[in-house]
Amino acid sequence: MSETEHTKHLPEHEATYASFIRGSIALCLYCAFILVALCAFGFGGSFSNLLGFLTLVVGLIAVLIDLRSGSNWYLSGGLLVVFGLLTGINVS
Repeated sequence: MSETEHTKHLPEHEATYASFIRGSIALCLYCAFILVALCAFGFGGSFSNLLGFLTLVVGLIAVLIDLRSGSNWYLSGGLLVVFGLLTGINVS
C-alpha cells in the first residue's frame, strides 16, 4: 500500500485518540469521586465533612497519578471502592 496524505498522519491520529480516551476515563473516574463525596456530604453521619473533603482531594490526586503513570487505573478504582464503602458505612 502506498503512502498517501491520509496514511502519513495515521500514528498521530491514533495517539490523539488514545489521549482522548485516557482523558475521558480520568474525567469519568473523578466524576464518580465527586458523586461519592456528595453522598458523604449530604447523607453522612459523624464525620461526613471530613470524609467528603478527603474523597475529593485524595480522589483527584489518585486520578492524576494514574493519568500520568499510564497504569490500568487500579489506584483510582481501588480508592473509589474504599471511599464508597466508607461513605456507605457512614450513611447507614
